[in-house]
Amino acid sequence: MESGPPWWDADTPADLERLRGSPTLPRHTAKIIGMAEERVLKEGDPAPEIRLQDDEGKPFELSKLRGKNVVLYFYPKANTSGCTLESKEFSASAQQFAKHGAAIVGISPDKVDAQCKFKAKYKFPFALLADADHATAEAYGVWKQKSMYGHKYMGIERSTFLIGADGKIRRVFSKVKPAGHAAEVLEVLSSDQSK
Repeated sequence: MESGPPWWDADTPADLERLRGSPTLPRHTAKIIGMAEERVLKEGDPAPEIRLQDDEGKPFELSKLRGKNVVLYFYPKANTSGCTLESKEFSASAQQFAKHGAAIVGISPDKVDAQCKFKAKYKFPFALLADADHATAEAYGVWKQKSMYGHKYMGIERSTFLIGADGKIRRVFSKVKPAGHAAEVLEVLSSDQSK
């Protein structure tokens, strides 16, 4: 095995603790050591509980929708072009989702007043949740490092979770494109129910 600086052979938690104070530790390695483990939810996992305020400032709890399918979609920012397109498509298909016993819930790191204005402007027939501290996005594993024009920042990775009536995740849609996404989710919901 090749040898190198003291950080070269770090493969146990004790090694990482020892290296945290090392003056020879590269700065990027120190950041990796300090990073929280990224959460990845998959089909069959229980959906983490959500307790947030909706677009009217009222408390929302995901568990109160138990017994219904839930389409939980995370979007980066209210009133932006992609998020508006995605939300309008879910809105246009809301009655079809309802026929399949599904409630639609949108969530972003916006504050309650931004969600309220967004919903009022486009008359969305479903709740928009305010996850201003992005704790729910983190619990669902969609708060990610992103990059634009060489600038790195944290934000929402546009994702949707189809949650079954039993509260378990039936399908995860990651890195979705806004156009046509609502139809894609509806198709999966329809085909799952016809099985």
